[in-house]
Amino acid sequence: MQPAKHMTHQHISKPSARRRARQMALQALYQWHISHNSIGDIESQFCANNNMEKVDTPYFHVLLHGIPSQVTQLDETMQPVLDRPLTQLDPVELATLRIGCYELLHQKDVPYRVVINEAIELAKRFGAQDSHRYINGILDKLAPQLRQEEVRTQKQ
Repeated sequence: MQPAKHMTHQHISKPSARRRARQMALQALYQWHISHNSIGDIESQFCANNNMEKVDTPYFHVLLHGIPSQVTQLDETMQPVLDRPLTQLDPVELATLRIGCYELLHQKDVPYRVVINEAIELAKRFGAQDSHRYINGILDKLAPQLRQEEVRTQKQ
């Protein structure tokens, strides 16, 4: 069996490919939130309708399947640091926070500062005018809880 073309190490290690994976995941999660279609259908549609050549597609897959499968845990993790109910969050903000929270919890290879910066960039690109500040504030509160040791050593 031939390895998939997109699985090369060089492709995965590029930060720009990961950034594109997050952007695609944000858009796909937004669609999932609005349409309630299956993740598999949304993933197939995204891969068919978008040029995925410069996207870290394995990472896109991880985010797209991991977040919905753990959405209750992610939402319960975020709720104590939110200033409003999840239902009052803009869908783009909610998807961005879920990506950030998921990465903080499960993608330990991604430094917490990178997680926060990437979420801010997503919010700047796709969110409302000042949503990046809100995203920053929430993830800044979550990082010390979810990455205690890493945050502590970084602040020394």
